[in-house]
This record gives sequence, C-alpha cells and structure tokens, in this order.
Amino acid sequence: MDPILGQIQLFVFGFAPQGWAPCNGQTLQIMQNQSLYSLLGATYGGNGSTTFCLPDLNGANKASLRTDGYLYYYIATEGLYPSRP
Repeated sequence: MDPILGQIQLFVFGFAPQGWAPCNGQTLQIMQNQSLYSLLGATYGGNGSTTFCLPDLNGANKASLRTDGYLYYYIATEGLYPSRP
C-alpha cells in the first residue's frame, strides 16, 4: 500500500526507507519537493521561497524509548497526494 504524501509514521529501524525522510528538521529544496512543500509550506522553517524544513520530532515521544533502541519518526516524501474528504 502506498503511503500518503506527508504522512508521519514510526519505524523501529534507524534508516529511512525509500520514499521516506527522517523527521529531524532537515532543510529541503522546494524545486525538488514541490508536492510535499504544497502540504507543509514553511511551517517548520526554511525561507519559503527556495527551501522548507521537515518537522523535527527528535525526542518527541519519550515513551518510544526501548531497551534495544528507539522508534524513529519518518515522513513520506513520495506517495499518494491527500484528497479532501
């Protein structure tokens, strides 16, 4: 099943699967990520004309601490564009 663009999900591994990016506040270029920018805008940072930032959810869920590591937040950078209900 394809994810919905902009969907945030927890994964138990510490690497981004294809089509996902870590929610660590990284800056992306609008020209390479126009669909995702249309959903997020500059809400989480960036200059809003050439760059925007992903949300930074590092440490957002203290309950995600596990004995063997952490759960990691990722955002779908590819997938189905959300539709209105």
